[in-house]
Amino acid sequence: MGGFFGTIKKTSCVTDLFYGIDYNSHMGTKRAGMATLNDGVYTRAIHNIANSYFRTKFEPELPTFAGYSGIGVISDTDAQPIIVNCHLGKFAIVTVAKITNLPTLERELLAKGNHFCEHSNGITNQSELVSMLIAEGKTFTEGIENVFRQIKGSCSMLILTESGIIAARDKYGRTPIVIGKGSDGYAISSESCAFPNLGYETDYFIGPGEIVLVTADSITQLRKPGDKMQICSFLWVYYGYPVCEYEGRNVDQMRYDCGVEMGKSDKTEADFVSGIPDSGIGMALGYAAGKRIPYKRGIVKYTPTWPRSFTPPNQQMRELVAKMKLIPNKTLLRGQRVVFCDDSIVRGTQLRDHVAELYDYGAKEIHIRISCPPLIYPCKFLNFTASKSEMELITRRMIQKMEGDANKNLELYATTGSKQYCDLVESIRQQMNVNSLKFNPLETLVKAIGLPKECICTHCFDGSSYE
Repeated sequence: MGGFFGTIKKTSCVTDLFYGIDYNSHMGTKRAGMATLNDGVYTRAIHNIANSYFRTKFEPELPTFAGYSGIGVISDTDAQPIIVNCHLGKFAIVTVAKITNLPTLERELLAKGNHFCEHSNGITNQSELVSMLIAEGKTFTEGIENVFRQIKGSCSMLILTESGIIAARDKYGRTPIVIGKGSDGYAISSESCAFPNLGYETDYFIGPGEIVLVTADSITQLRKPGDKMQICSFLWVYYGYPVCEYEGRNVDQMRYDCGVEMGKSDKTEADFVSGIPDSGIGMALGYAAGKRIPYKRGIVKYTPTWPRSFTPPNQQMRELVAKMKLIPNKTLLRGQRVVFCDDSIVRGTQLRDHVAELYDYGAKEIHIRISCPPLIYPCKFLNFTASKSEMELITRRMIQKMEGDANKNLELYATTGSKQYCDLVESIRQQMNVNSLKFNPLETLVKAIGLPKECICTHCFDGSSYE
């Protein structure tokens, strides 16, 4: 997916920028970059972080950065920031985006006489394409509106200019941007967890399609928010760090509430509940409270060398990472009936392997509880997973097996309590080889988030979305 951070102050921004970007590290694992502006001079660095931490790659270069304003990004897609010079002036830009019609836009821009310089693995850099669309406008605001009109998918961005930092949130607000206020300036971030330790207080949630100019002294609205919002529900389910808030709704509170609701209604007999680290822990704590059974750490993540990470694109590496970073607690598991809470089941391979290990370590019964509904539809709007095909979703493979057509009766399979839904859950349970399997219904998910259903993107669960 990705996350960005920017700051503009009356004093040096470099330290805040460095740590602020780092606090977005859980949002991506491939590339990172930062840029500062000092007396009209842009300084930039970009590194591959697939096998290293952001801090270790960028810390040696910090002395080369200077200035009162800067932006940076943790990205699962493009090498960024990029620095552009056009009729609007010189600027640096970072994006959190998934542009599904990129090939079409690329052809159109090439036909107009444009050329692309930023490529990685033979793919056009999305941020460079966005900068070209911005440059077609007479102002930055007009150019960003041009981006909103032309792209399909989603795009939020930070633009570092001599006038300040321009922050523009995706047209339907699928990804968040929050502004924090400090003693001598402002910070702008995808994740509000970047603020507390740097001395910022959450000040403003940018609305869908809203554009603002941030200086060290003020926030100026350049474009009002749109009427429609479709913020990604998976921010609360998986992506978001526990202390983060989106639209004023805390991530860990949402996960806890999902667990409480499931625990209250679950009649399964169990000795204790355990969360599968990291994003299953909040739900497991809520489940323990709702069902009134103990919470224990039946499986633990080895944090010294395995930070939270997204799924690697290579299947063999995915299986290795999944195995290496989680360690079952044999003493706690032996002879016990255990409920394990997790955020979701995507492909199902990792969870299946975990279950086999848990049995090997002596668990008597294993019951899996998932905080969200089954994932039926691939995400069209964010870089949700490394999936290249809908058939990588375990739900579609099970539907294919039952129906002979992976696209048949999807609406019924997505309807909680229908015969098709129950058959789907049972087929996944058998595939996982667990004693029982339950998913939270969509209604519980929406209630726990606390926003109206029409303001949340739930496309991956029920196929609903704005295009």
